[in-house]
Amino acid sequence: MTDFIFSRRAALAAGSALFLARYGVLQSAHAAAVSATPSMRGGANNYRPGAPLVERIGGGGFLMTGSVRRAGDGAPLAGRRIQVWAHTTEGHERDERSHGATLSREDGSFELDMPQIVPAFGQAHGHLAYDAEFDEGGFKTVFLRPIMSSPNDKTLHVEFVLQPV
Repeated sequence: MTDFIFSRRAALAAGSALFLARYGVLQSAHAAAVSATPSMRGGANNYRPGAPLVERIGGGGFLMTGSVRRAGDGAPLAGRRIQVWAHTTEGHERDERSHGATLSREDGSFELDMPQIVPAFGQAHGHLAYDAEFDEGGFKTVFLRPIMSSPNDKTLHVEFVLQPV
């Protein structure tokens, strides 16, 4: 009986160790890696290559915010060019005046004041792009099309996690 209990305990201990190694320790290591943001379907609609850097789009009143980080370690990326455009109270997302770009700060954050976003095709949404063509940072282009939870929202926040080329 003692041999059976010892063997059973040894088997349980070994099984527990394998489980922790596979799902505990390894899972924690994978959780530490930050995955890249995939481009969203419809994100590039009405994109304008080389939209100008601006301090504000139109009269403002709506704040687009976000951050730019590197995939893998999640380090903030400064000086990344983010283009923003949307259907707003002042123009359609096809209009040149509805487009502008800004640069991310040292901590990777960015913000751009723009007119209130209004629904287009039944959804209040913005468009944002990190376009590698206009940045020598060695990252892949990402287009985002986030949908607002309410057309009455006054802010929209997005996260860019860029994949090195």
